[in-house]
Parts: sequence; structure tokens; C-alpha cells
Amino acid sequence: MNSLRDIEDYQRAYEASDFEPVQARMRKRMLLALLARWRPARVLEVGCGNDALFRHHDAFERFCVVEPGQAFAAMAREQAGSDARIRVVQAFMEDAAERLADERFDCILLSGLLHEVPDCHRFLAAVAALCGPATRVHVNVPNARSLHRLLALEMGLIGGLHELSANQRSLQQPRTFDIDSLSALCSDNGFKVTESGSYFVKPFTHRQMAQLQDIGLMDERMLDGLYGLERHLPGLGSEIYVNLQRVPSTKEA
Repeated sequence: MNSLRDIEDYQRAYEASDFEPVQARMRKRMLLALLARWRPARVLEVGCGNDALFRHHDAFERFCVVEPGQAFAAMAREQAGSDARIRVVQAFMEDAAERLADERFDCILLSGLLHEVPDCHRFLAAVAALCGPATRVHVNVPNARSLHRLLALEMGLIGGLHELSANQRSLQQPRTFDIDSLSALCSDNGFKVTESGSYFVKPFTHRQMAQLQDIGLMDERMLDGLYGLERHLPGLGSEIYVNLQRVPSTKEA
């Protein structure tokens, strides 16, 4: 996504996606648990979508949002209201990094994002430029080896685990990751992986999950169960994550 038109198309596709709001809620559940554990004072969220994380997490001194989408950025500003602790920058991360050079962040959240950017290396270089020695970076992306993709492979619906689905194409997602390729990409771009894993087991496609909700079979109790099920099926969650710290340069070491 490297143009205003791409971003506008993405916003429309995101808002029309049938199960994505539930997936986003599970992603947010994981992020809130992470923030409760890390307790960062200064947070940067890159790509807030239509529901900025500061709406659900208030324990911070400073919260900055970088969001390229005009509608999403405007929504974040409206959600921030008069809270002087919150700053919203409408820009791509690669362009925002220079504007944020004087900021210091304890935590940078790259949630549901890295699989969408056109140039991962340039993007991660911009993130690294904002990292101090103690900054922790969280990345999550869809899991190429999730349970529902493994099922689709065995059913003959896809020819390989890294094949793009129709939903991924509509959301302008040019690549898929498994935990090894995600870790390798981050390591190759100056980060060390401190933690990794997956969350929220999703047995079926977004469309199928939405259909199960429509008929009343997929209720909140079942969604809670699927969130907890990853403990018994490690690595098979619908999305994977890595937690990172920037490797110090020779001058810093």
C-alpha cells in the first residue's frame, strides 16, 4: 500500500470484511494482555484501523498513532478528543519516522501490518530508527501455518500454505509469513527476537466463521474457547507474533 487510492481501497475492504471485526477483537485482546505485562509509559501504535488501542488502554504517559488512512486517522483524532497525551500522525511509517525523531518510545506496536507493506526492509528501518536500547517492538501477522490453512491445504482448496487467499488479496496483503520467515525477516533487519508464538485458533475461513456466527453456532463462549485453545495447539493460531528489541550498533555496544 503506497498510494492514497490503495489506502482508501483498503479501508473499504477492511470495513466490509465479514469476520475481520472479530479477528481484530481477538488481536486487541492479546495486545492488551501484552501492555498489561510490559506497562510501557510511551507507546507508538502503527496502523490503528478504526479502533485505536488507546480507547481500551489508558495506563500511559504518551501515546502516538501513525496511520496512513485518512478516514482511520480522522477517527483516531475524534476518539482522542482533548487528551493532550495522544498524538495522531497521518502518514506512512517510512515518512513519519523523521517527524517522530525527537520522540522516545518504550513500546512500538506493529499489529496486523507487516504483511501489507510494500517494502518490509524500508519499513523496519524506519521503525529501528525510533528504537532506543530498551524499546520493545511487537509484530503480529496472519499465520501461514494456521489450523484453517492446514485444513484448506488438506482439502485441496489451496496449493500451498503461502498461497494468498481471496480475503488477503482484497485486503492488499502481498505476502504470508510463518514464524520462521517472520523471525528471519526481523533478524535480518537489525532486531533480535525475544518471544514468539501464536494466538486464537480459527478452524475455518473468515467467511465460514461469519456464517457460523449468523446461524448462532459460533457464540462468545466458543470464541473464548478458541482463544484459549492455542495453549493446546501451539503454533496453530490464526495469527503469529514476535516480540523484538533492536540489536545495538557497534558504537552503542
